[in-house]
Amino acid sequence: MQKREINFGIIGCGLMGREFASAAARWCHLLDQDVVPRIVGVCDTNPAMLGWFTDNVETIRVTTNDYHELLSSPLIDAIYCAVPHHLHEQLYIDIIKAGKHLLGEKPFGIDQAANARILASVRAHPQVLVRCSSEFPFFPGAQKIVQFMREERFGTILEVQAGFLHSSDLDPNKPMNWKRRIATNGEYGCMGDLGMHVLHIPLRAGWHPDNVRALLTKVFTERPGYDGTMAPCETWDNAVLACEVSSEKQHFPMVLEIKRIAPGETNTWYLRVLGTDFSTEFSTKYPKTLRTMVYAPGGIQAWQSQDLGSESAYPTITGSIFEFGFSDSILQMWAAFCDELAHPGDMRQPFYCVTPEETRQSHRILTAALVSNRQAQVVRLNSEVEQ
Repeated sequence: MQKREINFGIIGCGLMGREFASAAARWCHLLDQDVVPRIVGVCDTNPAMLGWFTDNVETIRVTTNDYHELLSSPLIDAIYCAVPHHLHEQLYIDIIKAGKHLLGEKPFGIDQAANARILASVRAHPQVLVRCSSEFPFFPGAQKIVQFMREERFGTILEVQAGFLHSSDLDPNKPMNWKRRIATNGEYGCMGDLGMHVLHIPLRAGWHPDNVRALLTKVFTERPGYDGTMAPCETWDNAVLACEVSSEKQHFPMVLEIKRIAPGETNTWYLRVLGTDFSTEFSTKYPKTLRTMVYAPGGIQAWQSQDLGSESAYPTITGSIFEFGFSDSILQMWAAFCDELAHPGDMRQPFYCVTPEETRQSHRILTAALVSNRQAQVVRLNSEVEQ
């Protein structure tokens, strides 16, 4: 099969940059792909971060500490950008203006104003594909729930619950990092870092909140700084958002749980949809297990558990009896981005990465959450919420 090659540059060579490089190296794991990514350029302001890539990725041709070199290189078609939130606006706009396709990390701007300027650049350059990273909805269980949504299986939706839970920050001696500072992370705190994962599927389903009541928590007010002395923690650790969703057909509550300090939860993403006809839930804590309940009036109410195995959006060489994991979800997300880039309007499967418009909706919700917490009241989202 003749395969189209897409040459990528990576800006930000930390954890997620290495994850993408690993996914590209595993591309043969995917079946029947007519497109393949090649990593040809890397950029990081810390030269030590570049060494892993030059040691492990043979296709690299450009290494630099100045991202403009990647943007001016005729070798590069697309960019994966994974940098702190305060750098999103300038870098994303420069990438788009350079005509490079972009997969950028969430939240797509440090705040609502930065996000609006990024989206203005997207609209000005419609030939550039721009998407936001969110891999957890590519787990087979999450994909099954998306299928149920398309099939309108739920009847009247009673409630939606979604969340993303970490526990690593439970240790008060964990050193300070950029996510603890408003100047680099933004006021959203945990919501900016994790919220897009929670909102990806609800927004794709059209479940746009009418209002939000937020409870935001700072558990630790200071942590050891880079020099060992205690430094103030400025951003939120945990967030619980209670929302109402309504349309011509539905009206239901939606509870979003976004936490960096959730004891016992290493990296748990979950989604639960409860309906009068059909209910379902999936959590990455039990990656093979999908729970469903079919209900008919007067019938029994009994949950069923199904082992899904590795049944992904894009077929792989992995047998269906084996387990799906985090690195597999990243590979699937990248397959979706490359698929959409190679086949605009005609993807091989229908679930695409987060759109710029969905990042705009997420910023509206998270900005409203800040206002709600500050005012200790419900904030409506029927108009643009200004922070």
